[in-house]
Amino acid sequence: MRFERRNLTWTLMPLFLAGVICKTWEVEYQRLQICAVKGSSVVIPCSLYHPDNLTVKRVMWGHVTSHGSKGYFVSGSNFKKATKKFQYIGDKQHNCSLKIHQVESKDAGKYTVRLSEKNMKYIGSGIVRATLKVVDLYMELTKKTGGNEATKEGDSVNLTCINGCDSDHLSSAFTWFKNGEPINEGPVLYLSNMNPIDSGNYSCSLMTHTGTASRVININVEYAPKNTSVSVRPSKEVEAGTNITLICSSHANPPVEDYTWFRLNESHVLDVGHQPELFTADGGQYFCSAANKHGSQNSSVVTVKIKASWPTFTRDVLIISVVTVLLIVAGVFVVRRLMRKRRSAPETDCVDDIQNTDFVNWPVCEINQLREGNQTELVYAAIDFSRGRESNTQQQQMESHDDVGVIYSTVCRLRPLNLSYIKPH
Repeated sequence: MRFERRNLTWTLMPLFLAGVICKTWEVEYQRLQICAVKGSSVVIPCSLYHPDNLTVKRVMWGHVTSHGSKGYFVSGSNFKKATKKFQYIGDKQHNCSLKIHQVESKDAGKYTVRLSEKNMKYIGSGIVRATLKVVDLYMELTKKTGGNEATKEGDSVNLTCINGCDSDHLSSAFTWFKNGEPINEGPVLYLSNMNPIDSGNYSCSLMTHTGTASRVININVEYAPKNTSVSVRPSKEVEAGTNITLICSSHANPPVEDYTWFRLNESHVLDVGHQPELFTADGGQYFCSAANKHGSQNSSVVTVKIKASWPTFTRDVLIISVVTVLLIVAGVFVVRRLMRKRRSAPETDCVDDIQNTDFVNWPVCEINQLREGNQTELVYAAIDFSRGRESNTQQQQMESHDDVGVIYSTVCRLRPLNLSYIKPH
């Protein structure tokens, strides 16, 4: 049944009641204008009066939305369609109050009470109604430094939580949240000399109603590069020829926009790159610089060492030297053995030749023997000293030479005297 039709019935009620009875039935709203924050709970207080000889059979609450003219019942005593949102907290004697949980924007509008008695359908007034206003909590951000630019490190910011139901905006008690966690209480949150850890999502709510959260304000604290450092891969000391990667790291908001690599060369500083990573195979002292719109920062100097190659060189030289010495010793040994063989070969041949001659053991003829009258036979022998037995062709060639390498020796062989040939003196 529509609410306005009920109003018509209630308007005609005085026609059916005596004047005294009409004055004794009364509904009183302690507050005609009620304000509630979205998400909170609100009570619409109500009192009712009736003659002592009459009993209230039923109490009904009706609601007409702010944007419509039609109404509907939402709660009451003995209400069959009761919900958790609307709760009748009165009785049938003098309290007819209504409580609304988790107030929403659509709950705003006008609320009124209707009473019924045993012999009458409805009793009440449709003219006087309580009006509910639903508002949001909202925040104001005020920057003490930095103007309207982005919030940066060192700035100061004030956040003020405002309840639209408060005339002075400061009478309510508030709880402040950062990233959903409570951090403070009070109408104003002061953030001074901000640093990066102050970045986050901020909101506020009524202390008595945690569900009345305001909209979220994100605060992003920007800052120049910091904690700039250099890391080296694979390590700061490598073998010669190893590829080295230097990585520049830095924390910044907004992120680093420009990287610059420098190398210290005696008294000069050389610009050697403009990327987060530097690839090199040279040792030396390096550092990097990271920059964004708020400033820049240099890293500390990192020294990259190339291991000296002399240990490897010495080892190689030692191995080569040992091998060379061994080869020389082996060569000398072989040569000496060959020389010994060559020296010993003629002696052996010579002995063999001598053993094969007939005159080896012949006595040498002495001059005095000749004088004694012994008959002596002179034999001439030619001894050829050669270094081995030659082929027939070589022998023929040797014979063609004029007694080269030939030693003539006179060997005498004694023969007994033939007395028949001795002439008498």
